[in-house]
Amino acid sequence: MTVAYHFAGRVALVTGGSHGIGSAVVAALADAGARVHFTYHTRSEEARARARREAPHPLTAHALDVRDPDAVDRLVREIAAREGRLDCLVNNAGVSRDLLLGEMADEDFDTVVDTNLLGSFHVIRAACRPMLRQRAGAIVNVSSVAGERPEAGQSNYAASKSGVNGLTRALAIELGPRGVRVNAVAPGIIPTTDQLTSKNARLLDGGVLDRIPLRRFGTLAEVAAAVLWLLSDAASYVTGTILQVGGGYRL
Repeated sequence: MTVAYHFAGRVALVTGGSHGIGSAVVAALADAGARVHFTYHTRSEEARARARREAPHPLTAHALDVRDPDAVDRLVREIAAREGRLDCLVNNAGVSRDLLLGEMADEDFDTVVDTNLLGSFHVIRAACRPMLRQRAGAIVNVSSVAGERPEAGQSNYAASKSGVNGLTRALAIELGPRGVRVNAVAPGIIPTTDQLTSKNARLLDGGVLDRIPLRRFGTLAEVAAAVLWLLSDAASYVTGTILQVGGGYRL
């Protein structure tokens, strides 16, 4: 992808950066010159492979469960101490467990909400400390179109992403006066590499493509480009925005 923005000298943290959207964001930030730290939870092999890729600056992988506030605080303090600053945060770590209500156990609901919403809160709370000291920083939360227009079976996921949207808007108001911007991207259907065959076939069979005005699925690079724009100086007067990246899905 063409690099439109420059992040030389900036330090970024991306949660859930070993695969999918997170991996695309990590690559885009590194290609733009940022010093990128990213986290993974279970995909250690993918994380190590990602950290070995060639980039203007080394990529650093960290094991992290965003549901653990103490672990989050330790990691952010370590990064800020090592780098001397923290400029960008992308909250991408997330899970989904789509089930109809009658089949959904408490664990299915709690795991999704605790990871997607509470985890985002933990990371923002830790990361905003060095940003507030700098009086500068940019945060992007990865939400979903399901936060506003969910499908059946997504009560846990939709609740978590609606919460992420509310968290984004509230913290934009709270942190803005001290120079920290908070926005979100809400991707539509963005199949990852390991989903391309099975998931796309199901979506096409279900007529989902017909509900997307652009008549195609999105790409990881397109979401990453939106994230980079929100992090960049080109969006310096943008905060509290939930940017839909879904080709008009479900308009």
